[in-house]
Amino acid sequence: MFTGIVEELGEVVAVEDQGASARLRLRGPRVTADARHGDSIAVNGVCLTVVETSGGEFTADVMAETLHRSSLGALTVGSPVNLERPMALGGRLDGHLVQGHVDGTGTITARHDADSGTDITVGLPEGLGRYLVEKGSITVDGISLTVVEAADDHFTVSLIPTTLALTTLGTKQPGDPVNLEVDVLAKYVERLLGASAPGLAQELRRSEAAR
Repeated sequence: MFTGIVEELGEVVAVEDQGASARLRLRGPRVTADARHGDSIAVNGVCLTVVETSGGEFTADVMAETLHRSSLGALTVGSPVNLERPMALGGRLDGHLVQGHVDGTGTITARHDADSGTDITVGLPEGLGRYLVEKGSITVDGISLTVVEAADDHFTVSLIPTTLALTTLGTKQPGDPVNLEVDVLAKYVERLLGASAPGLAQELRRSEAAR
């Protein structure tokens, strides 16, 4: 489990195409300082398993499903990446609960820069808009952000200068893809309400009949 608070802006060192999958080698001295084989590190919001570490770098395999669901397949040597280690039990939850399970990719459609920060609008894949609410949370390329405006096909977030300086969103432009993970609590609520819908309908009918 992650929090969406990026620890380090890393870099892709090597990309090995393995057909349906890929192997990435990434530089991240801070996140690899205590990393071991089998540990998890979020890369642009995608939870990956560490295969090996050496000299401030780590290697991770990316399976076909991950390449399909995320933008990791577009990474090349030199690409900057947001890196975060899992939250330690008992640690501060400064962002929100992030699983590192990307729901899909969005596309930046607009960017407005100002002295106080930057507003970015992101187009949503079909079906994700129902999980967003104004002032709710959304993970964009592994960054926990607050939704300013929520619509069925897009949302807007405001970025402070620190976020722009320390993450990949500082250089992202309209047309660039971003990984999205909606708040998992919204998905559980939807599932629970859907499962209880027949029972709720029956109770309503009984209530009407008793009047």
